[in-house]
Amino acid sequence: MTAVEHPARDGTDGPPRTPVRVPFPVVDEVSRHCLQEEEPETVHIEVHLPGRLAPDRLTTAFTEALHRHPRILMREAAGPWYRRRYEWELTPDPDVEVVAFPPPDRDALKHARARALDDAPPLSASPPIRLEVVDEDDKSEGTVLFLTINHTALDGPACLRILATAAELYGGRDNSPAAPPVRAPDTSPAVQVETPSTWTPPARVAQGAPEPSPGNGMLVTELAVPHRPKGSPYTVNDQLMAATALMIAHWNREHGARPRPLRITMPVDDRPRGTDMPIGNGTRLVEVPFAPEELDAHRMGELLRRTADRTRALKSLPRPQLGHGAALLTAPVVPVAWRAAATRGLRRAAAPWTSTTLLSNIGRIPYSLDFGEEAGRAHAVWFSAPARMPRGLTVTTASTAGRLHCALRWSRSLLSHGDGAHLRDLFEHYLHATEEGT
Repeated sequence: MTAVEHPARDGTDGPPRTPVRVPFPVVDEVSRHCLQEEEPETVHIEVHLPGRLAPDRLTTAFTEALHRHPRILMREAAGPWYRRRYEWELTPDPDVEVVAFPPPDRDALKHARARALDDAPPLSASPPIRLEVVDEDDKSEGTVLFLTINHTALDGPACLRILATAAELYGGRDNSPAAPPVRAPDTSPAVQVETPSTWTPPARVAQGAPEPSPGNGMLVTELAVPHRPKGSPYTVNDQLMAATALMIAHWNREHGARPRPLRITMPVDDRPRGTDMPIGNGTRLVEVPFAPEELDAHRMGELLRRTADRTRALKSLPRPQLGHGAALLTAPVVPVAWRAAATRGLRRAAAPWTSTTLLSNIGRIPYSLDFGEEAGRAHAVWFSAPARMPRGLTVTTASTAGRLHCALRWSRSLLSHGDGAHLRDLFEHYLHATEEGT
């Protein structure tokens, strides 16, 4: 094994050794440069189980899962201002109690969701995640697990892999990933996919009724997985993409915004889902463009086929995670503090060209997340991605037990909870329309 897979245990089985350090990858560094206290970069994962968990047993299982995936046991290493890189310092054990059991509360789920959006685990303590275990109300014997992740260090799929390992250790049942769905290979000849020009700044989500408090708001909902005919040239992800674009176009028309091209950021994750899954920020980002005249719900079949062509072409293109510009910007040729100032300045300057929104479709949850006979198997899993301005809105979806679990998350400086509820209704309407238009 490499040192990254098995960090040295300082003094536990030999003389003290210098902790292993890993330079920040490009995604981590750019995120670290642009941190804001008012809108923390957190990823929230919410897992609903039908039964209850034993606290000591869960804590033991989750701690062991961290050791099974030691790349998650990391904290930001201290360094002088003139250092060329940020570095992760791998630790033999957690620095803090990772698993918490908040006291019973009538609004426990609401408060746990608020903490997941407002309070990011610090980068200075290993690991930069926390797990809260919340019992549902007296009418249910269920339990909800809230994983909160500092997105500078990790993403949702990586932490879901940790939770799957903990479930297997806790319940003694196989939580190996299910095989991905088999799709017929695309044998059609490669064609040039037409896309709208990227020289025009994309549309922004029109402002609704902003709230005075900073931070993010969120709304979760459960929907039916949209039907699509067998052999369709498009996927459920393409239906979600089309519904998201139509939702925003409708919202902007209602608020008097001039029609502009939309660009929707889509994470692409090619990592394996087994125990060898690389832990960290492992997705690459692509942008799916739409011209205003293309967003016509009365020509849904055409929109879905066009969306499928574009997403398929973008997924097939080799590309650095954040593009070639980010790789150049993070080259360690000057002190990292100087690069931080440059990155923040470029981010502000490029704000008008930032994509309209982000759609992160996790897809079918590959793990059973089975915690054994008493706690049971997960029947709902929600994720939410950060929704900082200038985007101000993200849509995150996943499917479990044959249902689609969708989270809309927004910046409170752009939208209110009522606005979020209306956007949810629009999304549901247009997602259903993708079935009728097939």
